[in-house]
Amino acid sequence: MALAAAGLPIAAATGCTDKTTESTAARSGSAGSGALAGSAQTSAPTPAPAGDTIRAGVRADVVGFGYLNENTGNYYGLEIDIVRELADRIGYSEVEFVTVTPDDRKEMLLEGKIDLIAACYSIAETRLKNFDFSPAYYDDAVIAVVQNSSMIESIDDLKGGIFGTMAGSNAAPLLSQKLYDIGFSNGEVVTANEDNSDVSFDTWRLLQFPSYQELSDALEEGCIDAMVLDGAIAHTYMNDKRVVLDDFTVAEQSYGVATPKGSELSSLVADAIQDMLDDGTIEQLTDKWD
Repeated sequence: MALAAAGLPIAAATGCTDKTTESTAARSGSAGSGALAGSAQTSAPTPAPAGDTIRAGVRADVVGFGYLNENTGNYYGLEIDIVRELADRIGYSEVEFVTVTPDDRKEMLLEGKIDLIAACYSIAETRLKNFDFSPAYYDDAVIAVVQNSSMIESIDDLKGGIFGTMAGSNAAPLLSQKLYDIGFSNGEVVTANEDNSDVSFDTWRLLQFPSYQELSDALEEGCIDAMVLDGAIAHTYMNDKRVVLDDFTVAEQSYGVATPKGSELSSLVADAIQDMLDDGTIEQLTDKWD
């Protein structure tokens, strides 16, 4: 059966063989352009949340973007600072940071458990069916990382190899499409387990993991030959024994703040992010965390 890249199931392998919140007082600021709208609407419009606190779904495991210090209970990173500034500009006095993962962030926003997502969440056509996105605040690329000891120097060296991705991310469908586009694979699924955490194609195999730490461990242990993930996230797991695969970019992408489709919050968030881009705030915060 042919594989549609955008529809690749994203379940998690359990290996090779809590929600945490923080409230913080916001500062004061100003507002300012428009949300990206999808071609279809699958969830009912949601009004802006009542009260003085906005709940932001953020990462807890991506250094420089969203990282939780479990000893202090505080979050740090570019997206944390962006959300604080954003909340201030649209009139919220407090932010409740809620840890999300690629596996649960979509459902948490759809179910109203959070008000927005700022969690290395790329703007994609499939996601615009469910959510509105702010203008992009960060440009990134999906890359492949290998161990130096593997002697893998090009994508051709990975024919017959095993690629690993994080379950719930868009890395797997993007990788499948890329490998088809460059003639590495015919895109046909040969075998797949019940939850699609282990899928074999004609020239490669895909394993999906429930966390980036487990994905990284699998690379170190030799369970996979390459891990495929956002460049921004890869920084957390790089060391002197690893290298980004040369001359191979899976896809370019941009991060935006996601809000419920058709909600009052969408335009407020989009305007505030656009203002932060226009007045240099995003650039200053990016430089701070670079």
